[in-house]
Amino acid sequence: MAEPQPSNVHEGADAPDVIPATAEDRKAAKAMSSLDATDESSASKKEVDLKALNNAMRNLGAGGDDKAKKMASAKKEEAKKPLVKVDPADVTLLAQQLDMNKTKATELLRSHDADVKKAMISWVTSPV
Repeated sequence: MAEPQPSNVHEGADAPDVIPATAEDRKAAKAMSSLDATDESSASKKEVDLKALNNAMRNLGAGGDDKAKKMASAKKEEAKKPLVKVDPADVTLLAQQLDMNKTKATELLRSHDADVKKAMISWVTSPV
């Protein structure tokens, strides 16, 4: 046999008017009731969300432009550096001793003004 129900509980009716004890319970109850609610303001919320998404995408694109500008300026700075003439014997020495290809050895020497000692020290001490 079932227990008798309180007088304010009716089958098929909304939840009884019971105020949750804590703020956390009230917050949870409000969230649960909003799941079942079908109000017309959800369409406007979607519009706001779409506007926010579009703004975020535009800002994201703008940040990409800044990055592209920085990369272009870095390339220009590299192009401004004078071409340093390196000795082929030094390139061969670096390629053999540091186990790298001749192109990389040439770049390493040029970045250190064709100084073999500086290039080797830089290669050995640089973090990988």
